[in-house]
Amino acid sequence: MMHGVHLMSGDWMFMVHGQASLQYTDHKGPSGDSVTYVTSMAMVSADRNTDWGRVRFNAMASLEPAMDAKGYPNLFATGETAGGLPLVNRQHPHDLFMELSGRVDINAGAGTVYLYGGPVGEPALGPSAFMHRGSAANNPEPPITHHWFDSTHITYGVVTLGYSAPKWQIEASAFRGREPDEARWNIETPKLDSWSVRASFNPSPAWSLQASYGMLKEPEAIHPGEDEKRFTASASYDNGQGLSAMAAFSNKNTHHENYTAWLGEVNWDVDPRNSLFGRVENVNNSELFPDPLNPLHDQPFRVTKLQAGYARHVPLGAFDLSFGGSANIYMKPAALDAAYGDNPWGYTVFMRLKLGN
Repeated sequence: MMHGVHLMSGDWMFMVHGQASLQYTDHKGPSGDSVTYVTSMAMVSADRNTDWGRVRFNAMASLEPAMDAKGYPNLFATGETAGGLPLVNRQHPHDLFMELSGRVDINAGAGTVYLYGGPVGEPALGPSAFMHRGSAANNPEPPITHHWFDSTHITYGVVTLGYSAPKWQIEASAFRGREPDEARWNIETPKLDSWSVRASFNPSPAWSLQASYGMLKEPEAIHPGEDEKRFTASASYDNGQGLSAMAAFSNKNTHHENYTAWLGEVNWDVDPRNSLFGRVENVNNSELFPDPLNPLHDQPFRVTKLQAGYARHVPLGAFDLSFGGSANIYMKPAALDAAYGDNPWGYTVFMRLKLGN
């Protein structure tokens, strides 16, 4: 859910949206860290309706490649690399180019047949990426389950064919399965070596359900030859009056084993000035100890993260300035005490400027 600034030029409607957030994160315990950093995103889209359908172009970018390649602390998160080593307890920066895509919808009865694609885009796999979800609109931390649900939101090479009806949609994608590399300023060579399918159902304007399945070709550079099969299902709710929520499940099969994750998140805009938000995650992760000499290497551990936060909004014309923070605690097996401490916890405070309110 994004609120941008809309402009008209002839038959074209342009939407401009963006935000930058100055954040300080401090995650406690032996594996924790603290750092001040900036996350950012800017998006421009252009739409034109025709007698036979609609044409849309999207461009989205981020200046996060300017931060350290190790990104920022996110306890119990895993995925991607820095300096050729796996990132553990960190969130990687996003690439400069987050999306460069186009979509053509052709009227077909009560619905539309559409073709979507581009050198950088998002295949039909999983729920919306966390930075676009209304249920995570004010949350300053990415989910630790990001690489179970929405890690493919930046994919170098994607083509999707779908049919969209008033209450349901079916889609199939071909895309590049490999996660983005560490050269985050460039556009990587597009490939179509992986595939996914997704079915969505909207029983009412407030509810959206989806189930999807994908086969990702060698998603991780440090695990050549290992493919991943991923299944996701989610239910999202948005009452149009400030309350958004999502519940989701994912199973990814890799190393010939199944690793599941659960996610629940909510955002409540109590009034135009105040918002409350929260997230609950439970994940079975075998990548917390990448060193093959560690006796816990490749062992799966089920971890739960509980997070709650508050944001205060100050309207500034076309902009919205927000101040807020969140705190989180974790539940984990005792076998992780030496690496994470008895009671690891953390917090993030932020100041965010957003275009479009």
